[in-house]
Amino acid sequence: WPPSLARAIIARNAAPMQAVPADCYDGKTNESELCPMPSADIAAKLEAVRQAVKQAAERFGRNPADVCVLAVSKQQPPSAIAAAADAGQADFGENYLQEALAKIATLEARKLNWHFIGAIQSNKTRAIAEHFSWVHTVERAKIAQRLDAQRPASLPPLNVCIQVNVSGEASKAGIAPDEADALAAAIAEMPRLRLRGLMTIPAPVDDFAKQRAAFHTLAGLFRRLRGAGHELDTLSMGMSGDFEAAIAEGATIVRIGTAIFGARRKAAP
Repeated sequence: WPPSLARAIIARNAAPMQAVPADCYDGKTNESELCPMPSADIAAKLEAVRQAVKQAAERFGRNPADVCVLAVSKQQPPSAIAAAADAGQADFGENYLQEALAKIATLEARKLNWHFIGAIQSNKTRAIAEHFSWVHTVERAKIAQRLDAQRPASLPPLNVCIQVNVSGEASKAGIAPDEADALAAAIAEMPRLRLRGLMTIPAPVDDFAKQRAAFHTLAGLFRRLRGAGHELDTLSMGMSGDFEAAIAEGATIVRIGTAIFGARRKAAP
């Protein structure tokens, strides 16, 4: 597999991160204490990602319009999200609930689409159901039932993906592939949830063929569930280091953070 043209595009357009005198944005830190990447740099990085996704889709016979970039904005301040939104980005992924709620409130007027992509605890489901449009990390019927019961009637059904552990790693979240059928059937009966598809975070590897093999497993499960009658349309898979392999295997959402916002912030010396 030759060096990735898509990654070369991102690298060429990537501006270096500025040092920041705080660990990260956590929803509590005063943003004036941070030195986020300049808006123009975020816009340039986002455009580079879009071009990389387009080229990857075309390389593997996909329609680029069928692949959505989800900007992973965890530990990024509201100003960084606003800069990406000004450049046309509408979908943002957050891992940490309290941090996310602060940013959702700050940016409410922008009417952005918020995706929850972190681990879900039972005591967090109400806030997730009330403030997010998507949840990518459903792996238990109990969590799905709580999201269903707590989704406000004033909002449309909550879009959900089942998280699948395709690598079989004990440290990874997600259900085993052979457990997906039962969970999909259960979610299909919940009126305030809309089962959209599957999500995975495979074991990190550099080899393109191995990356693609993991995503192929999820794509096969996706096809099997569709064949069983589930109206799925979403494969949430692929991040900054492996999105090309994911696109090759049919990803419809790629979750990109580092390639847009730069490495998450470290404390300055």
